[in-house]
Amino acid sequence: MSEQMPVFLSAQAAAAQWGENALLSFTIEGTTIHLPEEHKMDGVQRAGRKLDGQGISSVTLEGKEWNLESIWSFVQGYRGSKGSNLVVWKDLKKSQQEELTHRISTTNWVRHLINKTGEEVAPRQLASMAAEFIKSVAATPEHVSYKIIKDKDLLTEGWTGIYAVGRGSERTSAMLQLDYNPTGDENAPVFACLVGKGITFDSGGYSLKPTGSMATMKADMGGAATIAGGLGLAILRGLNKRVKLILCCAENMISGRALKMGDIITYKNGKTVEILNTDAEGRLVLADGLQYASEHKPELLIDCATLTGAAKNAVGYDFHSLLSFDKALSQRALNAAEQEKEGLWPLPVMDFHRGMISSNFADLANIGTTPASPGASTAAAFLSYFVDDYKNGWLHFDCSGTNRVSASDKWSAGATGMGVCTLARILIDEAKR
Repeated sequence: MSEQMPVFLSAQAAAAQWGENALLSFTIEGTTIHLPEEHKMDGVQRAGRKLDGQGISSVTLEGKEWNLESIWSFVQGYRGSKGSNLVVWKDLKKSQQEELTHRISTTNWVRHLINKTGEEVAPRQLASMAAEFIKSVAATPEHVSYKIIKDKDLLTEGWTGIYAVGRGSERTSAMLQLDYNPTGDENAPVFACLVGKGITFDSGGYSLKPTGSMATMKADMGGAATIAGGLGLAILRGLNKRVKLILCCAENMISGRALKMGDIITYKNGKTVEILNTDAEGRLVLADGLQYASEHKPELLIDCATLTGAAKNAVGYDFHSLLSFDKALSQRALNAAEQEKEGLWPLPVMDFHRGMISSNFADLANIGTTPASPGASTAAAFLSYFVDDYKNGWLHFDCSGTNRVSASDKWSAGATGMGVCTLARILIDEAKR
């Protein structure tokens, strides 16, 4: 076993030979992270990233300066996309140790799932993995029940969007309907419904993506993984209200059975949708999940999806985008993200955006049809047609930050786990209101 490198925190600047404003210095005793102003968490995360980049695979965090938040920041930067680095720290207070362990375990699950190949994670496997994960974190697993609807059973139950998107693949599509009910009362009201986009690989369909854009599309199920992770962390933090988790899982491929431009889908609520772009498939599967969620009349409805390039162009990889008609709820969600030190930024969605997806042959088109339609806003507007009370209690996360094409100074390439803590806090905070 390799020897662990001690890592210290210091509020003092590094010696001059390490360079001006040096973040790290090294001695025979180990390495020191220098944060002269105060222990800024992004600096600790950047230090963790640097140490991983230098091939240091095992460290111990030494000194009284380390606390819950600084350890968490270091771990996020130090985690690589290949294998597992080892981090050891002295025990914190019991409650803090539990919180740190829960954050690491849930986000590690999310990251590992997103980083798996499309060959390893097919739609039904994604649904099963998420369901078993939730059962594993529940204090009483018997209070977790689920059903996975697959293949033509989706049509029988009316989930035409998921079926249509996945019909071009040899791998059958699936919808996870999970019920976390810690009350044990089968008649308990549903507090929240969580809906995730689970496209396990997205070729773009006949609106084929170029190779560079397709290379990371094993991660197009990042919304499903993130929202399942958020529920898992909320459960570990003590969530005691009933929640439904709905994952809409399919593989978007090309074949003689695949969706074509001009095809029309008729949804369970009677809405018809003309397909003008087969690469705008995420909203088509989410529409089913949002309808199922609305049937339960939850107080809170959240969906998460790696939905649009427009959101990524707007906010980059360091933020998820938030779109909602409920301004008060949106502000509480933004406050939750700030408390968790995760990136979340509001983008607009208004009633007039709902008029930008008209079709000549159906009720709606699956992309904007007016000049210069804003992609993230019209995607959210499309989803609103499948939420019964879309102006109250609904949050849509367009998840740009779930996966990174290449490493940055804070994150390794691949999945990040960003957003899990924010979702957990929203659930806990809203449950207390």
